[in-house]
Amino acid sequence: MNHDDYLDGPRLLADIGGTNARFALERGPGRIGDVATLACDSHPRFVDAVRAYLRRRPEARVRHAVVAIANPVEGDLIRMTNHHWQFSIEEARTDLGLDTLLLVNDFAALAMSVPTLAAAELVQVGGTVNENAARAGGTIGVLGAGTGLGVAGLLPAGDTGGWSVLASEGGHVAFSPADEREQQILSFCWRRFPHVSAERLISGPGLSLIHEALSALRGDALETLTPALVVERGLAGEALCRETLEIFCGMLGTMAANLAVTLNARGGIYIGGGVVPRLGSWFAGSPFRARFEHKGRFSSFTARIPCFVIHAPTPALAGAATMLSQHLGRRSRTEAQIAPQIGSVASLERRTAALTP
Repeated sequence: MNHDDYLDGPRLLADIGGTNARFALERGPGRIGDVATLACDSHPRFVDAVRAYLRRRPEARVRHAVVAIANPVEGDLIRMTNHHWQFSIEEARTDLGLDTLLLVNDFAALAMSVPTLAAAELVQVGGTVNENAARAGGTIGVLGAGTGLGVAGLLPAGDTGGWSVLASEGGHVAFSPADEREQQILSFCWRRFPHVSAERLISGPGLSLIHEALSALRGDALETLTPALVVERGLAGEALCRETLEIFCGMLGTMAANLAVTLNARGGIYIGGGVVPRLGSWFAGSPFRARFEHKGRFSSFTARIPCFVIHAPTPALAGAATMLSQHLGRRSRTEAQIAPQIGSVASLERRTAALTP
């Protein structure tokens, strides 16, 4: 152990999506390591996945943990939207023997990581300012496609130089088609789903659904493809998969532009998730940017806003670590404020007892 280790031991960090759970240990401020990815389907419960990770590091004595999860965090009960795990936060904390178990939205954690990202971890796609200027001030929008569609915002916190996170479930807004082809895809989806959210199409599973819809609209024989195969074949030039990727990127551009005007995101739009980074350099020339700037009377507004693809390996873990540190700091300050009051009450009780015959 060296001088910058936390005195109360390493902190457990987790980023849990509908498919994978990523874990790490933070042994000191910003010192994140021991990263491992576990398949959610390989573990019956959330606590089983945590234990499986910690068994690999028996020397770690963890007291505090934070979990960034692809889910709303409201109250004690967590029911994942895109996976079967559900659990009580307090019961899980007790079961795991932790002093602290903080649950936060995964894209809120990703948003909190944005100010710390290095230039080498970002690829700019359009806009008129560079990444440093974008983060110098102004609201930031964050979104990304993976098993679902995550959305969040990051707001400058007044004169403090810090940031406040706006957690969101914006991926579940109703999908809005931007042209006749997308209208046909939406009509295809309505035959199966009474409500078609943006996430239904702008996500990993959405790639498969778009491909299926195009096949049906053309009268082709159905070939069910995984999202990974759609990406692989599309980048290799296979026509239907390439069209699927183009449609997906156009839909994402509309969603990103909607987020930009909703938040007045002059600080930029940052794109995370598992899908877009896999598209590599092809994404910059995709329909994304043209659609992002196609905003009617606000086209000149969105044209100035830069978009960045996040290529950091585990950015949400860093954001979650910051949120845990803030949480522990607030708790420590609260305890410090309460302690003198408790002492005063105890002193009064002792004086009263001394005066009692």
